[in-house]
Amino acid sequence: MELSRAGLEMARLSGLRGIMEDIALATGAAPGRAWRNLGVGNPAAIPEVCGWWQRLATEALTGSFADTSCRYGPSRGLPRLVDAIVGYFNRRYGWTIGPRNVVVGPGSQMLCFMAAAMFTGPGAARDTELVLPMTPDYTGYQGLSMTAGGVRGVEPILRTEGERTFGYRIDLTAVSEQANAGMFLISTPSNPAGRRATPEELDGLLDIAEARDVPLMLDLAYGHPFPGIAEAPTAPIWHERVINSFSLSKTGLPGERLGFVIADERYVTPLVSFLANSALHAPQLAQATLARALEGDAIDAVVASVITPFYAERRKYMEELLVQALPCEVSWRLHRSEGGMFVWLWVDEDWFDDLELCRLLKERGVFVVPGRHFFTEPERGARLGRHPRQCVRISMTPDPADLTAGVERIAAALADMRDRAAGTTGNDN
Repeated sequence: MELSRAGLEMARLSGLRGIMEDIALATGAAPGRAWRNLGVGNPAAIPEVCGWWQRLATEALTGSFADTSCRYGPSRGLPRLVDAIVGYFNRRYGWTIGPRNVVVGPGSQMLCFMAAAMFTGPGAARDTELVLPMTPDYTGYQGLSMTAGGVRGVEPILRTEGERTFGYRIDLTAVSEQANAGMFLISTPSNPAGRRATPEELDGLLDIAEARDVPLMLDLAYGHPFPGIAEAPTAPIWHERVINSFSLSKTGLPGERLGFVIADERYVTPLVSFLANSALHAPQLAQATLARALEGDAIDAVVASVITPFYAERRKYMEELLVQALPCEVSWRLHRSEGGMFVWLWVDEDWFDDLELCRLLKERGVFVVPGRHFFTEPERGARLGRHPRQCVRISMTPDPADLTAGVERIAAALADMRDRAAGTTGNDN
């Protein structure tokens, strides 16, 4: 068997697949062991949210099963859902979009893949790249291109803030130098760091996209209006260059793989065709469920009263836990809190390595995610040096008991790494 060039690229073990497979192999090899999975990307199973979605799904199952699950539908999306999306965003943000500005797909990652396939790669005039304006960013983006080397990440500007925090800024000058960009893609708030792109940065990215005559895709999987896991509410942007991608995963439906794009018709039309040629359409029972959530703005009450406060409280709990547990004599910092479902930890020590920490933690029955997977070229960072190999992503969604036990073991593993490095140094002297 011989794979095509695209097949070889899609068959490679990406960082995302490597993480998933490592966890699956470890847990499968020791099924009776109590694992503390702080690397999980699932949203928290909030009972009020699960119950609300279940009620809506039951209504959809009872009221429209024959029309949704027992027949094919339009590739753009279930008309009732498309109309609900249009009405919701026009009411909430004063937009004037119509059905031709919307396409519903089987998850936001698939929509990002579709956009990367449509707007980047080998072209009639030139070959282009998918450019991530700031890494670290979602590791799944690195598997979106079917062309080897088709994804390019731009290093951020790193700033320390206070004793135990730090932050990133987008290097707009470096982004503007990406001459082969076919599309820019950024998550905001971001996975893994929870960083929110500032209005000034978005304006700068739009200027660059205009100059390059390419789209800017904003992945709002953690943002507003839902799931609203951000420190400050920031309205999505309607702009002729922006492809807004929304996901229902972090609002409580990750298993249904449902997302949608709102953008200018020139971007949406080819995406609808791509969907028609590949998957035909997204699952329609889930679409009927979402339509009920958007009609009458029912989703807003669940976000405001349950989801947003849950993650705000969980983030506060997690950060306090880390501050209390991590060794004070170790130089560690947390990315400043702006949103998302994760804590991004930087251990600024020469002896620290993210893969080694993950190995030690796995021996202790704990999973976290190595930071290097969120950078496109972690070994060749000109400005960041070893920084991509000094970070780990820690999930906030497990139960507090698992978080507490996991953080305690992280602290113990860091202390062991520090002591081992001190012992080696002492022997060398």
